[in-house]
Formats: sequence, C-alpha cells, structure tokens
Amino acid sequence: MALMLWESSLQAKASELHGDTWHITINESIEPHKQACDWHQYISGSFARRTWMSKRVQVVFHFHLDTARKQGTIKLRRFKQMCRRCNEAQMEDPNFPVENIDVLIGRLVEKIRVRCYKENLGEKNRPSVFNGRVNGPHESAHCEACRLGVCSQAN
Repeated sequence: MALMLWESSLQAKASELHGDTWHITINESIEPHKQACDWHQYISGSFARRTWMSKRVQVVFHFHLDTARKQGTIKLRRFKQMCRRCNEAQMEDPNFPVENIDVLIGRLVEKIRVRCYKENLGEKNRPSVFNGRVNGPHESAHCEACRLGVCSQAN
C-alpha cells in the first residue's frame, strides 16, 4: 500500500521528467552517503505517523537515470523510530500522509531535474503539512536517522 502512494505521486509528476520513465521502490538497505557510482542522493524530512505522532521523519532517496534506456530508478528509505514508552520496542516504519508524500516527491523531482537533466530551477521550498500535536522533545536514542547521522533534529 505505501509503495503505491509513492509511485502514484511520482507518476503524477512524471511529465516534468523529459519523457523518461521513472519508478520508485522502497529499499531499507540503502545507506546515506553510500550511493552507487553514477547515482545521486537526496535526503529530506517530513511529518509522519506511526502508532504515535512523529514530529519529523527523515527519508533518503538514491536515484539514477539510464539515459540509453530512458529509464530512471529511485530507491527510497524511510527511517524508523522506536516507541519511547514501550518495553522491548521494535523500530516502526512511518506512515506519511498523502499530502506529505506529494511534497517529498515534488522536492525529489526538482532534484532529479537539476542533477539528471542539468536544469536550473532556482531556489524553491514547499513546506510539509502537519496535523496534530506532538508532545515532548526529539528522542535521539530512539531515532534510526540519528544513529546514522542524518537526522535534522539530532541533539
């Protein structure tokens, strides 16, 4: 289900990608700052839910355009977090609202246009949507992105 939302958002923006075919996969094994040769990276964050509300969740995209085949591939990793109140808590995947998936994909498409198609788009900033309340500070000990050094909220 989650992948379908990301793919649908990407396909809605596909007209901006020079007629090339792009697809996205969720890949929890990609590592920040360790993309393959000829691949690009984009790290961003947005608001998401788990069984509790998270302030901000980091994601990393690795992307590559095969110009000969006119096909682009995007790998997405959504960073997990542990519940701070649970005993023996497991890392949980975030659930992004559709609006924030659209914001993240919009930002990613801009990065693809700049890095793969060498477009000059200037500076843009589209904020994420946050509905709800979050109590308490960011808990770095429970944040996978903090452990890997890519969290924008790291203490």
